Amino acid sequence: MAEQNDKIVQVLRSEEERSGKKAAGRNDSSDAKGRPQREKSSSFVSMDKLLIDETGQEPKNYTGDETSERDYRPIRQSHEYRSGCLGGIMYFVFILCVSVVLACLTWMAASDMLALNKAPYTTTVTLPMSIFSSETVDTFDENGVKTGTKRVTHADMEYVSNTLKEAGLIEYKWLFELFGRFSHADTKIKPGEYELQSTFDYRALVQNMRPGSGSAVTVQVTFPEGFSLRQTFLLLEEKGVANYDDLMNAAASYKFNYDFLEDMESTQANRLEGFLFPDTYEFYVGMQSSSAINKFLENFHYRITAELLQRMEERGQNIHEVITIASMIEKEAANDNERATIASVIYNRLRAGMPLGIDATTLYLYPDHEGAPTASMLEEDTPYNTRLYTGLTPTPICNPGLASIRAALYPENTNFYYYALDTSTGLHKFFTNANEFNNFVATQSY
Repeated sequence: MAEQNDKIVQVLRSEEERSGKKAAGRNDSSDAKGRPQREKSSSFVSMDKLLIDETGQEPKNYTGDETSERDYRPIRQSHEYRSGCLGGIMYFVFILCVSVVLACLTWMAASDMLALNKAPYTTTVTLPMSIFSSETVDTFDENGVKTGTKRVTHADMEYVSNTLKEAGLIEYKWLFELFGRFSHADTKIKPGEYELQSTFDYRALVQNMRPGSGSAVTVQVTFPEGFSLRQTFLLLEEKGVANYDDLMNAAASYKFNYDFLEDMESTQANRLEGFLFPDTYEFYVGMQSSSAINKFLENFHYRITAELLQRMEERGQNIHEVITIASMIEKEAANDNERATIASVIYNRLRAGMPLGIDATTLYLYPDHEGAPTASMLEEDTPYNTRLYTGLTPTPICNPGLASIRAALYPENTNFYYYALDTSTGLHKFFTNANEFNNFVATQSY
């Protein structure tokens, strides 16, 4: 191809050189009419000779060679042209494939996020308190002025996504964690046990993983009269409501807004002893400790009616004194008929400046001990030992019911200073003096 082009260029160049020499000495010729006639360009003449036979009939190829079969074949497209078309097609196919893949991934992600095409079923998911962490953050008003602090709880979103994945509620953990990061789901999700449906989208899952939602699992727990704070919290832990240590910490440090707790200076958990009103409650499984405790305190608040508060004022007593005496009555009384009589013995001994001598107060410090206190227990120097100390104990010794609270406010008017259990009947006998009391005790085998 290159040789053929060189031949054409050579012919044109030689002809131009010859025509240039002739032009210097040539005279213009005229046609029959006297008009000057321009000589045909020698370069075109040479080209014609190259392409046309001398006879004017036999065409030659542009190389000047004899014609052959090749001269009559169709002209083929160049390799460069064919390569360009193929590359364009391949690029188009690549873009199309990438678009299809991205569309499929987007559809799969959207289906998971929106819970599309999922078979309906319900499963239970448990989020333990151990996967949550808390921090204290500043609070600000709308003008940016600091107003105080608050505690914020954060869930471990990796644990949550793993749990949801294992339950079949989500397919893509990374997508749920990404959603959680943008929606601040870690501060919305709370510990607990939840019944979640496969048709819940990501937003619904987050909304339903907190107490108060329709998916939160509840449990009903009954607390008998006379349960101590420790026994109450252990039962709450057993039922899956809250962790025992978390309950103790909340009881010691959380600020509960009730009037009957305002004068409590203690920073120990037993500052709430006596105020966890015994009753049947419905709790969310895995709920916040302070919220669980608040249920007891709220119930207590409504149980202490205006009539009872008026009676306290008439007697010159405060709520703490009444509940402490009521807790002793709760631990000592064998039945409801004895409560007001036992209350009279307690008040008579307090007025006389006598030690109360109630062994249940000593046993308060030994919650795992069964039976009567030992000799070493009765000798221990503690304000809960009412054989050594006069007056009331620092705190109530259990959570009394309403019957014992009323007995503490409406005691019988008696001259009894002693009472002892009659093992044959399971009831108490009451005495006005120590001799009668000691003689009776000698007949019993406690």
